[in-house]
Amino acid sequence: MQKRFFLSAVALGLLAAHAGTALAQEKFKIGLILPMTGPFASTGKQIEAAARLYMAQNGDSVGGKKVELIVKDDTSAPDVTKRIAQELVVNEKVNVLAGFGLTPLALATAPLATQSKTPMVVMAAATSSITQASPYVVRTSFALPQAAVAMADWAPNNGIKKVVTLVSDYGPGIDAEKFFKDRMLFNGGQVLDTLRVPMRNPDFSPFLQKVRDLKPDAVFVFVPSGAGAALMKQFAERGMDKAGIKLIGTGDITDDDILNSMGDVANGVVTSHHYSASHNSPLNKKFVAAFEKANAGLRPNFMAVGGYDGMRVIYEAAKITKGGSGDALLSAMKGQLFESPRGPMFIDAQTRDVVHNIYIRKVEKVGGQLYNQEFSTIPDVKDPGKTK
Repeated sequence: MQKRFFLSAVALGLLAAHAGTALAQEKFKIGLILPMTGPFASTGKQIEAAARLYMAQNGDSVGGKKVELIVKDDTSAPDVTKRIAQELVVNEKVNVLAGFGLTPLALATAPLATQSKTPMVVMAAATSSITQASPYVVRTSFALPQAAVAMADWAPNNGIKKVVTLVSDYGPGIDAEKFFKDRMLFNGGQVLDTLRVPMRNPDFSPFLQKVRDLKPDAVFVFVPSGAGAALMKQFAERGMDKAGIKLIGTGDITDDDILNSMGDVANGVVTSHHYSASHNSPLNKKFVAAFEKANAGLRPNFMAVGGYDGMRVIYEAAKITKGGSGDALLSAMKGQLFESPRGPMFIDAQTRDVVHNIYIRKVEKVGGQLYNQEFSTIPDVKDPGKTK
């Protein structure tokens, strides 16, 4: 009798364990690693808000499984990002890793994605080489060379022949400098100097003074999302616009999230980028309205659209694989072609990188607010860093 009871208890225990495993398997887990605190918290806030908006609009089930979004703050520290990613893969058994607000954070995680065969959707970081760091990386943000080359094509045709470059001294900034300079020289322009500003505690003043002394037609700038306001303020304080030096760059410097706080000095600044909140399409108008409604009037920026499109890529792949993981999920992400709030885009099946339009935009006042108004489109731009 005791033996029978013991065996029944064991059987029940095994059944409970199996049921628990089955229940765990009925979830499709997305580990979203973002800088939610610290200097790049705005990036995390925008991407999380976009991810939650996508889920609100498209449901919290996909491929027959309940979607669980696990958001973790990496404080912009690569060692923290890597530790969190390990915990998500080993303990939570996530189907996909996503987020990655800065290049060093994505690069710290790439070897783990390869080792565990976990698809890794980069929604923000923009250095060209990130997608080459692991065959499991898929990018839905952008690559800096896409925007830098477009600006180097526009500038010489619009009275800007002599330029100084001023970039933040890390991966995307170095990409922006290299690809802008090479293309500018190819187009017959001059690059008088290349200046790099430290990432930690950046003070743009001495660099801007050097630019002023060199008297170029324009300064080409890349700084990470959120740092544009400080640069713009110091640009105005030095009276550089009044000295006839134009400010041009990639769209990070006129980030939609903080554009209104920059004031009149931003008016007229020309940039190249893949997304503006004022992009004139029905889909984008719906996206902006829904985002602002869900987030107390916060305007979505290019980080938000990277997160929103990243969720779309994940959901569609999960539908195809019925909530799968590993190589099957990765394969279903490759080659996706769709209309985004940014315009048409697709995930290149070979490079796993985003291909999309790049727009030349000018900051203008519309209804009392500053917007990046698109006036020229370069369609279907691949990352120039991968076309050689």
